[in-house]
Amino acid sequence: MSPPEHFVVEYAINPWMDVSTPVDTELAVKQWEGLRETLVRLGHQVHVLPPQPGLPDMVYAANGAFCVDGVVYGARFKYAQRIAEAAEHRRFYEQQQGWTFVAPGETNEGEGDFAYLPDALGGGVILAGHGFRTEVAAHSEAQEVLGRPVISLRLVDPRFYHLDVALASLDDRTIVYYPGAFSAASQAVLAQLFPDAVVADEQDALSFGLNLVSDGRNVVLNSDATALAAKLRQAGYVPVPVELTELKKGGGSVKCCIAELRP
Repeated sequence: MSPPEHFVVEYAINPWMDVSTPVDTELAVKQWEGLRETLVRLGHQVHVLPPQPGLPDMVYAANGAFCVDGVVYGARFKYAQRIAEAAEHRRFYEQQQGWTFVAPGETNEGEGDFAYLPDALGGGVILAGHGFRTEVAAHSEAQEVLGRPVISLRLVDPRFYHLDVALASLDDRTIVYYPGAFSAASQAVLAQLFPDAVVADEQDALSFGLNLVSDGRNVVLNSDATALAAKLRQAGYVPVPVELTELKKGGGSVKCCIAELRP
């Protein structure tokens, strides 16, 4: 995670960003700290990546890389405003003993568009989004780097510009997703592969409810996503709501703030 000490909305690179809407950076830091404390309380270790002036979107740490079993596939950001973030993430991963960092040749935004399910479909599988930020060519590149099958899913609604605002893993083989974010063909693929998925509706998605992290039992999600929290509780999970009103102004919530490490 990377604290939002320099978080502002000075440019618009997704439909949620409005440069005319002021950001309370102090409140953003307070809410971010609440998220970090929630993860620690649930038993997780949190590494902190120092924020850098001039990189307001560094708080969305999920976008900086994607790793599986200590192999790290680096990010290559689409927009110029975020390109310099990739080097900060690379520095962090290259300092981790025993990890292997692989620089990308294709445009991709890390866990923003990649999700890993270790036990799905009889073995580890990667779900990968494309359509707005990550190029589909990055999917085959990630497959070669990480040695896991990659299933490409086309995003078609610009409000859900990253996979992680439209789909999330709940445990090693179960997902929750909003069908309307995907093309008809991708919806058919998801329905076939994950017949037992939790299916979210548009309001769940618009409240950033799908931008969540789960440890297989506890599901940390945006406090606005009350309807989705009820669905998850009914499915046997424990919803853990957190408030992130300021960070939503940049187009992100819980998952965007967290890069999951898989050593």
